[in-house]
Amino acid sequence: MSETHKKLARVFRTKPEVLLDLERKMEKLTGKSGVMEKIVEENETLIGQTLKELGLQENNQSAKDVHNVLIGYIKNIDERLYDFLDKPDLSKMSGKCWKLCETALALTKPSPGFFIKKEKAVEMLEKFPPQSMLDFFGCKTAAELVEKKGLSSVFSALRFTQNTEWMHKFFDEAYNDLTADDFEEREVELKVLEPEWLDAAGKFLEKKYHNLSHLKELGVIFIIPIQIDTPGETLRMFTLLLHYLNEVPFYSGLFKKFSKEQDFAGKVKSLLRGDVPEDKLPDSENIVLRIVQRYLAKDDPNDFRLMEPHINPEAEHWYKAEGDLAGISNMPSFAEVSDGRAFASWQKLDFVGGFFPNGLTGVGDEELVSFDLIDLTMSLAKKGEIKYLYHQQEALWNKIFIEYLGRDKLNELIEENIIDGFIKL
Repeated sequence: MSETHKKLARVFRTKPEVLLDLERKMEKLTGKSGVMEKIVEENETLIGQTLKELGLQENNQSAKDVHNVLIGYIKNIDERLYDFLDKPDLSKMSGKCWKLCETALALTKPSPGFFIKKEKAVEMLEKFPPQSMLDFFGCKTAAELVEKKGLSSVFSALRFTQNTEWMHKFFDEAYNDLTADDFEEREVELKVLEPEWLDAAGKFLEKKYHNLSHLKELGVIFIIPIQIDTPGETLRMFTLLLHYLNEVPFYSGLFKKFSKEQDFAGKVKSLLRGDVPEDKLPDSENIVLRIVQRYLAKDDPNDFRLMEPHINPEAEHWYKAEGDLAGISNMPSFAEVSDGRAFASWQKLDFVGGFFPNGLTGVGDEELVSFDLIDLTMSLAKKGEIKYLYHQQEALWNKIFIEYLGRDKLNELIEENIIDGFIKL
């Protein structure tokens, strides 16, 4: 058992034998050797380079010192981005989100997608009236509500105006009869909800930890107009916007792909749920990798599926979003307010993390510190109440696969096997 397998296993919180078995099978399949050693070496090199750039020597730094200097740098670029985006005030952006959306779309402009027709969406609401919303706005029918408030706003607000029982029933039944004919090609829509939705959104914001979400099936990305008054909020919101601008087209492509196959509605529902198989990986000489299409660690950081070899499409959407963010450095207007290089180096750090002594409290054993932009941004926005690690860990699982078979192959196999939930090689 090598130090390489022990180091990786420690990050993944799994047994070294899991990595050794995966390496043996991948070497047999690809003929490549020394891949995991290369990943560990690259990780350590990037840690050293990053700390040096931030004014820290790698040796003898505590986890608290390293984390704090990373968070401090994130805070700095968050402030730069806030200024560049003209200090966005979401309460004044209903109907438009001005430079926030303009910049995001300049960095990544999705092609038209395959989404539920608006008349079909209204029909679904007519069959299952959202009574709480109807009562609040004094409307008698869903059609009247949509006419008054707009389909995108109404559908976006369902999850925080209707109770859980209604949402489950609506999803379980209203989506059952969807056919390919109920979908059409149209542009992805960015929507800032009107301030009147803010009070109703309180519980949703508390649960989701952010004010931006999306409706994959309708091609809508929506923002709830909370005040941006916490360090990290601008960067968190902007990178999440870039993430959804990559994720929505990914799922749209799958809707279109499955529109030519049987059980179209069932597959759409599976994708929207983010189904992840619960069976244990089989004991096989073949390579079997689970597709984990959501962040299981948000619900249970000790979920056994996180400790088994797997790949994660979400980590790929974030990788692309971080690449898009780097494009800010090429915007002439950004050079007027900041050095764009601050945004250009994060994509290569998505899988990077290291153990440092004394923990974040300054005492105790070594603790893992993530160098992943999203982990750090989320930690800053939550004022240190939650220390995020799972974006880095999931990116590292993907990194192993990519080093053996390539990023293009990773995405190809995800699309081919996402409904089954397993990749078998």
